[in-house]
Amino acid sequence: MKWQGRRKSTNIEDRRGQSAGGFGGGGRGISPMLLIPLFRLLFSKTGLIIVAVLALILFLTGTNPLTLLQQFVGGEPQYAQSTDYQPSPEEQALAEQTAVVLADTEDVWNKIVQGYREPTLVLFSDQVNSACGLASSATGPFYCPGDEKLYIDLSFFGEMERKLGAEGDFAQAYVVGHEVGHHVQKLTGTMDQVNAMRGQLSQTEFNQLMVRVELQADFYAGVWAHHTQKAKGVLEPGDLEEALNAASAIGDDRLQKQATGRVVPDSFTHGTSAQRVRWFRKGYETGDVNQGDTFNATEL
Repeated sequence: MKWQGRRKSTNIEDRRGQSAGGFGGGGRGISPMLLIPLFRLLFSKTGLIIVAVLALILFLTGTNPLTLLQQFVGGEPQYAQSTDYQPSPEEQALAEQTAVVLADTEDVWNKIVQGYREPTLVLFSDQVNSACGLASSATGPFYCPGDEKLYIDLSFFGEMERKLGAEGDFAQAYVVGHEVGHHVQKLTGTMDQVNAMRGQLSQTEFNQLMVRVELQADFYAGVWAHHTQKAKGVLEPGDLEEALNAASAIGDDRLQKQATGRVVPDSFTHGTSAQRVRWFRKGYETGDVNQGDTFNATEL
């Protein structure tokens, strides 16, 4: 993929080398702007009740009560920057490439989705706090609809290559395109409709619904790739195959087979390798968002 020297998105939040977990990045200090409302709250009658409840939550769940208290008072989580954090040249190149890919998604989706809100991509290392909760690098890249941000630990791309055999810069671009696809689902209302069904379906039925969500995000990644190639001609020989190989590598059936030696279709949440390849390819070949209705498709 030709990414060097091209526009990089400015919607990047770099938290690499930071510790996450609430106030001051895991207890390294409380933001001075929060001290006054905190003291007023804690020394009121209501505050004493809240403290008792938070202490009970800590005892029962292990959740950091400071994080919850901060959410009650308001304000963004604070992060402690590690001043000695220095990314390797390879990691920094990945960060720059990811910023270029995000810029390409902005160019495409701003034209397709009316009133498109560009998401922020958060780069982190080890663990990160989002509106969806605390997540570790083991979670893999994810999109949080609560704050409309994409979260990626760049070390995932190395793991994807070593453990899954999904290598290449366009395989990495596909991952970003897929997560942006979830953002498109958020903006178009699809994600809210799916979440509203959560309590109305059995776990197996909801898993099947989630498969359709993920396959549509794969389709949207293909749509992005189609329009980016048409407008900028950035794909090089073998790039499309890299993305298709990555889609195949993270199919539920393949991952389950590798992990346990058996496949349990009722537990699928992302789709089989063949399904993921099919929907990404369909998006790439058509470039037409109207052909990505996975929810009414009779065949996935």
